[in-house]
Amino acid sequence: MVKVGVQIHPQNTTMAALRAGWQGVDALGVDSQWTWDHFFPPLYGAADEAHFEGWQILSAMAVTTSNVPQIGMLVTGGCYRNPDLLADMARTVDHLSGGRAVLGIGSGWMEKDELEYGYPVRTPGQRLDALAEALPRIRRRLGLLQPGPLGRLPILIGGQGERRTLRLVAEYADMWNGYGDASTIRAKNAVIDRWCAEIGRDPAEIERTIWIERADPQLIRSLVDAGADHLILGLRAPYDLREVERLVAAR
Repeated sequence: MVKVGVQIHPQNTTMAALRAGWQGVDALGVDSQWTWDHFFPPLYGAADEAHFEGWQILSAMAVTTSNVPQIGMLVTGGCYRNPDLLADMARTVDHLSGGRAVLGIGSGWMEKDELEYGYPVRTPGQRLDALAEALPRIRRRLGLLQPGPLGRLPILIGGQGERRTLRLVAEYADMWNGYGDASTIRAKNAVIDRWCAEIGRDPAEIERTIWIERADPQLIRSLVDAGADHLILGLRAPYDLREVERLVAAR
């Protein structure tokens, strides 16, 4: 059976509504719950809308949910934090959640986050360079921390780039997150499989997670046919849990 999850958007909302939203989702039988790692509204709405920081939300989610098997960031900006610190943060959230954390990471893309918060403004290629340097450091630090993670603490890599990002998926990821229609997902899955063959890894070891905007049964069927293992619904405020219920029913 395909897994289903929810990415709750920390935008255009209050903290009370956000907490009520993720606790409501926790009660509905989903397999995962996520938020995002941006400092300003990234995809829609006004630039000055209310917005909250993702890792603090994730820590609160870890201690105020009990049913959802996995919680994580979809995805952390790879250049926003020292990789060893990020590994330690994820390990700590894993303990807070009782072993349910996923370390989601990508190269990042939002220039405003970098400019406003004083990070170096990087090109897409430079961000990918930083991600490639971060991943082995994260893996190493997770092995050194005392105590280590309580759970498996899988690494999820988000991104679509076939030449570099999907190779990093084949090398380092336990989970991949992508987006698009069935033909896009089928093509990206094939690229991951080819990179796995090149480096000698079993592609079945990588869970394929796909971000969706709506719980449409026809879309869900087409994505599963294209190789999706896990569908993650983006949930905007005000948080209409009926859409989550439709997703669970479609599964």
